[in-house]
Amino acid sequence: MFLHSYFIGNILLVNLRRCFIISNKVDTQINEAITDKEVRLIGEDGSQLGIVSGKEAQRVAYEKDLDLVKIAPTAKPPVCKIMDYGKYCFEQAKKEKEARKNQKVVEVKEVRMSSTIDTHDFETKANQAIKFLKSGDKLKVSVRFRKRAVAHPHLGEELLERFKEAVSEYGTVDKKPKMEGRSLVMFVNPKTNK
Repeated sequence: MFLHSYFIGNILLVNLRRCFIISNKVDTQINEAITDKEVRLIGEDGSQLGIVSGKEAQRVAYEKDLDLVKIAPTAKPPVCKIMDYGKYCFEQAKKEKEARKNQKVVEVKEVRMSSTIDTHDFETKANQAIKFLKSGDKLKVSVRFRKRAVAHPHLGEELLERFKEAVSEYGTVDKKPKMEGRSLVMFVNPKTNK
């Protein structure tokens, strides 16, 4: 840590040079945290500067007004690079943000039906499911059995088979129908457009 202290009147001012915390990650060692006797040094332009002592590497980085960052701690000797650590962290955060922006979060939408559903209601549920599958969401289709209808699971299986045929153009069955409590559940994945 580089400490510069000076007095103004009776007040002691302490200036800490490059000793601020940029992120909460503790896996990267920078500047004085690198206590290795020998390191393989890489310049800011990517050129190999050879194997030097840890103190010499810190001195070179300090002269160039940059940071010494340990990029390969498990190598023999450890590899350190001279770079602007603040700029490096900013660019990494920017890349992570861009990657998050470009990824599609797949949601699981649910369509619930009863085992005694009418034809028009069934078509409405199938159209809603097709809309979900077109937007790229995964679908959970459940048939709820009420009262004594739980004794006739074959009705639910037939209903799910009809449903599978209705949405077969837009999705494929991921998990076969399975009883969960008083419901028969099936999962449908959207078909990928290539």
